[in-house]
Amino acid sequence: MTAVFRHGGLRLYLLKLLDERPRHGYEVITLLEDRFLGLYAPSAGTVYPRLGRLEAEGLVEHELSEGRKVYRLTDAGRAELADNADALGTLEEDLTRSIAEMARDVRTQVRESVRDVRAELKQAAREVRRESRSQVRRHHDDATLAPLATELQTLTDDVLAHVRGLDATAVQAACVVVRRARRDVLAELAGAGTVP
Repeated sequence: MTAVFRHGGLRLYLLKLLDERPRHGYEVITLLEDRFLGLYAPSAGTVYPRLGRLEAEGLVEHELSEGRKVYRLTDAGRAELADNADALGTLEEDLTRSIAEMARDVRTQVRESVRDVRAELKQAAREVRRESRSQVRRHHDDATLAPLATELQTLTDDVLAHVRGLDATAVQAACVVVRRARRDVLAELAGAGTVP
């Protein structure tokens, strides 16, 4: 379990969620995931046993609705929540802080991933340029290849000029388009009988 809930924290938070309104277990799981911005989602193996314990303690009860157990707070559960109002306030402050820390970590990881993708793209572009220059040198007297080499070099330079400053999603989308273009060019060459 994530460190956002210290000992007894999830138990108290479940009582709080059920105090808002009756809920079934899956709704509790998705609500926690939403409140944690998708950064934390407890498993069914975490939530359902805790709901069962709360029920055994007489703090919640359930009724069946459309084949699902819908849990609601009992009077004893409301009293438990009222007795722990200060702890709940502290818990919510801790959760807010934990969410902010997790979001910072995610932002850092995304930045690092974008940096890595850009570095890989630059390296691939260098290799393409190196290879196209090598091809041009090998076939410098073949006038038919010179226009193709020029076009490939222009494409590489244009792509690199436009990719700077884009986010990882846009860079990935550009990679897909470049791969598709490569496939189309090779298919065209294969149709002309120049590629085995």
